[in-house]
Amino acid sequence: MIEENGRPLSVQLSSLHLATPEGDPTILGLLTVGLDPSAYIPGAYLQFVRYDGTDLGAPVVDEQELRQNVIGAAARLEVLLLGNIRTRLTADGFRESPRPDYPIEALREICMNALMHRNYETSYAPTRIAWFEDRIEITNPGGPFGQVRDDNFDRVNDYRNPSLAAALKGLGYVNRFGRGIGRIQAVLERNGSPPARFRIDDVSWAVTVRRPA
Repeated sequence: MIEENGRPLSVQLSSLHLATPEGDPTILGLLTVGLDPSAYIPGAYLQFVRYDGTDLGAPVVDEQELRQNVIGAAARLEVLLLGNIRTRLTADGFRESPRPDYPIEALREICMNALMHRNYETSYAPTRIAWFEDRIEITNPGGPFGQVRDDNFDRVNDYRNPSLAAALKGLGYVNRFGRGIGRIQAVLERNGSPPARFRIDDVSWAVTVRRPA
């Protein structure tokens, strides 16, 4: 249909709100298809650090910065997370079943929601993933927004970045709005993991996921 209409690329980008009618990239365009959004939006990157221990004073095993757009970051992040997950066999009667120390479905949901909801406007801090021996902490700039408060965040949704949320949903990176926290807890429960713990203040949002006992 697009080929038959013969619309130039600038018009196509404008219709998707990725560029202005004059051809200049929008914030949404930079975040979703830009080569390096952090060159224009300083906090638009993700930092991954793995520690050989249980606190910030432990030796650093791996440290990476993901400075692609959110689509590229999601692709690299999946490989990075899968490379750090360890799986063991657990006995259930006469059957053995694999159990990862962290289910990738829960980590994917947490990380994509972090990229979708973070504060890109007034914070230069990255979204951070700190991987310790006994837990993972994902920290995000930006506290509760709109109708969301620290006492209702698991029941009420609002969107700091509605255009980005719609784009990620349309591209299949997030599921139906408002289901994220419930899905995370359900996946962790099926894996035998403790529930995720959320820490929220005025300027940040953090999630802690622990290994199964």
